[in-house]
Amino acid sequence: MGKVEHQLSSDGHYTTPAGVHPPLFPGCCFYPWFIRLVYRYRVAVRNGSGHSDEYFSSRSLEIIRRLEHCGVRFVISGLDHIRSLDGPAVFVSNHMSTFETVGLPGIIHPIRPITFVVKRPLVRGFLFGPIMRSRDPVVVTRKNPRADLATVFREGKRRLDQGISIVLFPQGTRSRTFKREAFNSLGVKLARNSGVPIVPVALKTDCWSNGVLIRPMGHIHVKRSIRIAFAPSFHVNESQWDPQERIVTFIMEKLSEWGVRISSETG
Repeated sequence: MGKVEHQLSSDGHYTTPAGVHPPLFPGCCFYPWFIRLVYRYRVAVRNGSGHSDEYFSSRSLEIIRRLEHCGVRFVISGLDHIRSLDGPAVFVSNHMSTFETVGLPGIIHPIRPITFVVKRPLVRGFLFGPIMRSRDPVVVTRKNPRADLATVFREGKRRLDQGISIVLFPQGTRSRTFKREAFNSLGVKLARNSGVPIVPVALKTDCWSNGVLIRPMGHIHVKRSIRIAFAPSFHVNESQWDPQERIVTFIMEKLSEWGVRISSETG
């Protein structure tokens, strides 16, 4: 897995090496470079040279490296749980920022091929749409829960049967606050329907904030580390815990440890 893979410890941890001095304006260091990379990726997809799994994970890893170059520190744990999988899985994660879509492939995909469950606008955008469509995601509307469930069951199972793992964000939208009431059980249902294990994922990626004019392009807060923790996989039907509660408990415990606000409000 490139730089990350070479610096993993025996227990599957990675931490950005010390010694990087962040620039005065991290966003100016990152976003012009990021826009150029996305544009080049779009061109590669359109001309047929950007569809490979290797191209996908390499561009994602470049984004991780660039964020580190701009002063962002990564702390990743539990990568050994991905390596121990003997087949595809459903990765169920909270959702904080744009990073999840563009950065997680560089971490997971070199070990286990993945695609995402995404909202329809993400595959229709001019710049990023062709890239996301090239990854054959499961596309939902977020308007008709019954139809979306049928789509995820049908299309998600097809990807899983092909050996491609699914990354799913039950919150549906990015949020710096975790609301357990908004964290649905779609991941559990997909894993049960497809007979594959679940890997709970907790992450804190609020260093990449939402923008005012362009939502994916907000301030880069280099003092906020990106933290990602993968839990051991488990099969829904073999778990002694309620599977949804097991996922939520892992995520909430990690977020609390990292200082993220847990909301008890509904909605």
